[in-house]
Amino acid sequence: MNPSLQSIFEVFAVGAGPSSTHSIGPQRAARRFIESLTVPPARVRVTLYGSLAATGRGHWTDRTLIRTLDPVRAEIVFDSQATALPHPNTMKFEALDAAGQSVKEWTVCSIGGGHLAEADGRPLPATEHPVSYPVANMDDALDYCRANDLTFWQLAEQTETDLWPRLGRIWSAMRDTIRRGLHSKQIILPGRLELARRAGTTWRRARDLNGTPHDMGLIAAFALAVAEENAAGMQVVTAPSCGAAGVLPAVLYFFKTVRRRRLPEILQALATAGLFGASIRANATVSGAEAGCQAEIGSACSMAAAAVAQLNGGTLNQIEYAAEMAMEHNLGLTCDPIEGYVQIPCIERNMNAALRAVECAIFTLLTDGRHLVSFDDVIEVMNRTGRDLQAAYRETATGGLARLWRRDIERRLQRTPPP
Repeated sequence: MNPSLQSIFEVFAVGAGPSSTHSIGPQRAARRFIESLTVPPARVRVTLYGSLAATGRGHWTDRTLIRTLDPVRAEIVFDSQATALPHPNTMKFEALDAAGQSVKEWTVCSIGGGHLAEADGRPLPATEHPVSYPVANMDDALDYCRANDLTFWQLAEQTETDLWPRLGRIWSAMRDTIRRGLHSKQIILPGRLELARRAGTTWRRARDLNGTPHDMGLIAAFALAVAEENAAGMQVVTAPSCGAAGVLPAVLYFFKTVRRRRLPEILQALATAGLFGASIRANATVSGAEAGCQAEIGSACSMAAAAVAQLNGGTLNQIEYAAEMAMEHNLGLTCDPIEGYVQIPCIERNMNAALRAVECAIFTLLTDGRHLVSFDDVIEVMNRTGRDLQAAYRETATGGLARLWRRDIERRLQRTPPP
């Protein structure tokens, strides 16, 4: 029997971007380590391994750790050559005395969505209100909801503590991030890619359109707004990760502000999305370093598709089908960020996934919800596919678009005149 699903608030975490595994996770680990010490050390040495070493600079892992450990002096070591790691995102903390002797060590893993696990695989709780659902996956959830005449969000309501006030705070953080992103005065995102922000321009132009282009343009702008805020290191909500944080808020904000849905409906859709995200976390992974971008963008697309299907009156089967379809057509998606920044291809992927989520939900509402491949099936396949991906395509910035950058793009930028 698989372990039961844990709180949906393991999926939704508020924190600073640009990466839940590379910024929120290390930040939480640094705080835990410092709080565990009885005497302040002279300095703390943090050794980053695997993906943290390969793309930590682009994800600002070193800056995050230095800021979190302050006023204790921090020494950050990048070790990308270590093998036989317990997880692709492994780090070792060492408290050193004035003579440079180690007085305490701790090896910990950032396993996705800002969550941590000990080196032996034991997860560290991230919420103040740990809960355990009476189901282990979404097949179980479907059976349970049918047997008890519940919706997915009602299953969350009967299981979680103070569900609606807590989800209200999550929704407020999501909404505020979109608004900041749409109105940001920042022109160029931080980092050597010098990528321009486009959310505000997209939003203004979309409002002048009609029909489907108007709606698609607004959803695109909302997703870009969050993804750009994340890339700038601002506050976002993991859903289920920082790199995919724009997908779910974009579709919910569209239904709230354009379709004029009531706040309770938005929070109910958020609860359902969280349930699907919790199932992915329990039975697979939401870490790009473990399973590629399918684990991040694919998961976010699934969560958003479930939310949209529910907002449009979908049945339990239709909602589950929408989430399954969204993941099925993200299978094999690689994580190949240029220079390790959560910018290319990450920002546009948020936009594309938000639009795809709506398309999947619409199609499933044209069916009776019956289909051959279940959501749990496709999550199992996603997990296996991710493990089969070469390391170059799992957030190491050595394959795909990241490799193209090193080979060609710098040369192209040098010879291409500005528009």
